[in-house]
Amino acid sequence: MEVKEKPNQRPQFLRTFWPLYKKRVVGLVLGLQVVAGLSIVLLYLSVDRQDPYLSWGLLSAILIGQLVATYVVTLAILRPLHDLSRALVHVSGELSSDTPPSLNDDYYKNSNLRPLLQQIYELASKEGSDDSKAATQSNSAASLPAALNTTSTGLVLINAEGQVVFANKAAPVSVAPGGDSKLELIFDVDQPLEEWLVECRTHDIHAEKTWKRIANKLPGEDSRRIFDVFASYEKGSEAEVVVTLFDRTLDYSPEEEDLDFIAFAAHELRGPITVIRGYLDGLNDELASAMNSEQKELFNRLIISANRLSGYINNILNASRYDRRHLQVHLSELTLTDIYETIADDMQLRAKAQRRLLAVNFPPSLPTVAADLNSISEVLGNLIDNAVKYSNDGGSIEVDATVSGDFVEVSVTDHGIGMPANVIGNLFHKFYRSHRSRETVAGTGIGLYISKAIVESHGGKMNVRSVEGHGSTFTFSLPIYATVADKINKGGANNQEFLEQSSSGWIRNHGAIRG
Repeated sequence: MEVKEKPNQRPQFLRTFWPLYKKRVVGLVLGLQVVAGLSIVLLYLSVDRQDPYLSWGLLSAILIGQLVATYVVTLAILRPLHDLSRALVHVSGELSSDTPPSLNDDYYKNSNLRPLLQQIYELASKEGSDDSKAATQSNSAASLPAALNTTSTGLVLINAEGQVVFANKAAPVSVAPGGDSKLELIFDVDQPLEEWLVECRTHDIHAEKTWKRIANKLPGEDSRRIFDVFASYEKGSEAEVVVTLFDRTLDYSPEEEDLDFIAFAAHELRGPITVIRGYLDGLNDELASAMNSEQKELFNRLIISANRLSGYINNILNASRYDRRHLQVHLSELTLTDIYETIADDMQLRAKAQRRLLAVNFPPSLPTVAADLNSISEVLGNLIDNAVKYSNDGGSIEVDATVSGDFVEVSVTDHGIGMPANVIGNLFHKFYRSHRSRETVAGTGIGLYISKAIVESHGGKMNVRSVEGHGSTFTFSLPIYATVADKINKGGANNQEFLEQSSSGWIRNHGAIRG
């Protein structure tokens, strides 16, 4: 009766290869010793012991022959071990100059080593057929979402079709009526996540980007959280975009609460400051003829300081309104010269007090722009004031404007200390101030933040170019009035037509104000 091998029965290599290999090794070693012993005995019996030179010569020849034979036998014994190590190195993927053993070699055909090598190669090429391995993988896959849900770091996976395919509990994701998941974030930045992804799909194979201080809800709303967001894009991957969200609410909330308190205090202070400025202006006019040059300079410095304090208060109030998406401006047809004239005297006084040369050049041929007089004068005042602060003693500041498409671009250039690249990347973040500026220049860290918000509420953009040690140029754009007159008239002279609601796709951006 024929006995068939069971399907799961494995070859018993230790019962086939090892006994034969052990016998072969023992036989070779014992045989070598026997040959060596017989050679010495024959030498002793056959040589003429009266001739010592001949005896020593033959003995040396026997010893050399024994060493050569020992070397050859040792190589023969070690060859299977060497071949097995070559096979294991090959299947492990380790880089090696040795070629793997070929099963077609006659040596392996005539020995019991071939089945063992063949089994090594088969085990290495076998993927996923072992039941225990499949069970382990299944258990690992099942436990991964549970493990990710225990972390406070949000994780969102988006496929190439723009669908959220996975989001853990910490991620700010909501489910739309249609069943699609949406990532809830408010991107108050030049390049939101969606725009960055469009650019990546056009130009990149792999890309990464980080956004700081991104909230999921407006101030005052329940369950508001603030994140640092990291996105990784990999073209062609099953999860094309991996979004990691680090919850920094505890770190950023004190500053948010401080802003609320400061905004309340600023609102209460604005009345007294307005009265003080009025008295200073009145006294300056009435006493102008009675004051000497030093007294006039003192009054000028008091007026500059009062105006600066008033500007800080307006910045704080505007920043608070911008965070709540209430930054609406009244747009009208203005020239840049009309706007600058409202702050010209104050700017010249600031420049003179700091021994700077301020040159403003707005060509009369420039078209009119759509702007809110007070808001854009505040932007110009902030940029010029910063240029004065960070210029060198006796340095010059140039303010120019040119037409660019449907916009007029205004630039404020200084030739002062400039900024390194790592500072420029954070420059428009709320409360951001570089280590050097904190030590040398007073300020709140929200002037550029609110200036950018004002420009974007007009439908424009704000940018900066800077070289450390050579100065900086801040540029902002305003729409030419003729290009947006219909929108302004439709919106009742306010900027409602410039507010963009973004709720399509996989991100709900809560009506960000963008240009």
